[in-house]
Amino acid sequence: MVLPSEHFIIALLPVAVYALLRDRHLPSLQLVAVTFFGSQFPDLIDKPLAYELHLIPSGRVFMHSLPFAIPLSIVVIAYAVRTDRTRLGTAFAFAHLSHLVADNQQLLPPNLYVSSDLLWPLQPPVARSPVPQWVGEGAVNLHLWTGFSVLVLTLVAYVLVVDLQAQLDSR
Repeated sequence: MVLPSEHFIIALLPVAVYALLRDRHLPSLQLVAVTFFGSQFPDLIDKPLAYELHLIPSGRVFMHSLPFAIPLSIVVIAYAVRTDRTRLGTAFAFAHLSHLVADNQQLLPPNLYVSSDLLWPLQPPVARSPVPQWVGEGAVNLHLWTGFSVLVLTLVAYVLVVDLQAQLDSR
């Protein structure tokens, strides 16, 4: 199991190295925030949908799946290019996809194997316990994660709506 902090570190290190080499300074707070959000995005969506709302079969499908992650990454990058924020969009997409690689370490040599989770709904998900070990007694960790997810996603949705409105007003 990869922890949220590990997902963030795995995503941030290449982004920070790129910024240091290209710009000769540390990445901006905005770039770090977008990278953080992208590195957590699959779990912010999938864990509550699977374990709190029971709408998907596992906390490792949907945004953890390439048939959804790749089109979303394309849309994010296209919006970023259109709004002159290519680096931010690319950082989000990279962080999101790095999350998938970290969760599916068999994608890396020498044990190259593509999990069926990565191809859901085209393939059935990997069979797992209906209650993951991190949930804990009384599901308090699940409720806390769901609350955190709702808070972060609401904040991001608000920022996105304000940004879209600003883009429309500037035309």
